[in-house]
Amino acid sequence: MNKWKIAIAVVGVVLFVAWYAFRPERLYINERVHEEMPSTKAGSIQTIESGVFYGIAHPTEGTATVYRMGDSALMLRFTNFRTSNGPNVHVYLVAADDAKDETSLHADFIDLGPIKGNIGDQNYDLATSVDLSKYRAVSIWCKRFSVNFGVAPLKPDHEVPQN
Repeated sequence: MNKWKIAIAVVGVVLFVAWYAFRPERLYINERVHEEMPSTKAGSIQTIESGVFYGIAHPTEGTATVYRMGDSALMLRFTNFRTSNGPNVHVYLVAADDAKDETSLHADFIDLGPIKGNIGDQNYDLATSVDLSKYRAVSIWCKRFSVNFGVAPLKPDHEVPQN
């Protein structure tokens, strides 16, 4: 009788750990956000560079744009953004022209934090010291499983094809 109680407890713990590690409900639940563009004086926002997302491991779409705000702060903004949801998904600024493979992601990156939502417009503050000539791509990275959901190579604004 005690062996059955222990076995049931062990199975319960294993199931909980598996659920927590994989979070399968996130495959079906979308996290929608809609952050507005921060308001500043008219004409004081400058587009520095942008790129169009494409999927690597999961379908990913939208545009990533880096802006210089009126107070010289840098901001990364996603517009019309959509990707799959998942556990522990982060936004990386990557020191590579494109982040198609894991090698470029392991080289050098800046973790901008967890993604705010897998659908919608969102803003991420960048340090004014970020060297945009070095960090040339944005990656949507699942830290739990080391998977690159999608990437947007950044180019000076006049070189970016429109969706």
